[in-house]
Amino acid sequence: MDAGEVRHWNADVNGVSIHVAERGPEDGPAVLLLHGFPELWLSWRHQMAALAARGFRALAPDLRGYGDSSAPSDPAAYSIFHIVGDVVALLDHLQLTKVFVAGHDWGAHAAWLLCLFRPDRVRAAVVLGVPYSARHAHARPITEAFAAFGEGFYINQFQEAGRAESAFARYDVATVLKKFYSIEIDDVTAPPGVEIIDFLEASPSPLPWISEEELGQYAEKFHKSGFTGPLNYYRMSETNSRLLAPWNGAKITVPVKFIAGDKDIGAQSFGTGEYIKSAEFKSTVPDLEVTVIEGHHFLQQEQAERVNSEMVSYLVSWWL
Repeated sequence: MDAGEVRHWNADVNGVSIHVAERGPEDGPAVLLLHGFPELWLSWRHQMAALAARGFRALAPDLRGYGDSSAPSDPAAYSIFHIVGDVVALLDHLQLTKVFVAGHDWGAHAAWLLCLFRPDRVRAAVVLGVPYSARHAHARPITEAFAAFGEGFYINQFQEAGRAESAFARYDVATVLKKFYSIEIDDVTAPPGVEIIDFLEASPSPLPWISEEELGQYAEKFHKSGFTGPLNYYRMSETNSRLLAPWNGAKITVPVKFIAGDKDIGAQSFGTGEYIKSAEFKSTVPDLEVTVIEGHHFLQQEQAERVNSEMVSYLVSWWL
């Protein structure tokens, strides 16, 4: 089947304008692809082609704050209810009652919570890099937990309005992005007195999974929209934790395939690697498949063929 060209459009939903890239037949089963930080719809380019070739309708939005979607400046506009609300409103706009969903990084978090809040709208999910962990009633505040990692921990540095933006501005946008795209497991905490963006090192050679033209496409959009919207996701972490209180201990009832890279900072740091293999994870997500493959954080781009194979075969099993 011909995968066709990528089509672009915007929808006014949930008080914002959301840009969507779409590929594949409009009457095919829909797959919603949610990107992470610092990415765009473009991070799913390989999966969109593979899904469309198998008859799926691949829909990859720029999440609010990114690319050609609206980017409110107020951190309060980036609660998890806003992010998942955008997704549900987009499904309503498309008159799609039930879809497949895939997510990576912050998009993984959004995918998990879409499954939690609205399991009636999700047929099955594929989640990359960030596992679901049920909120516990007596858990420490998120900011307190982050504080244990020190002032140089990247999320702690992202909390202060304007701080990371000012540090990022010392570099051209393509270099900022390449520094994050080159990230390794040990790179998430800068030495005392050092900004994380100064600590990170961009690969001296081209990254094998992204062309200079593609990096330029990312940089053009981030130059236009800036980094405040994406950083606001981190600035809402404590609020989001409190907002999730009604779902203390709640399980994910949707079928999920979880894919992690063996060198992914999100999947292998701070005890996450052990949790992924644990009975607790499988108890919290009862209908779960876990696959760990070779790769770093930006897995769907770095290991596109393997992720395509895992994703397409899993979704086909729930389609047919």
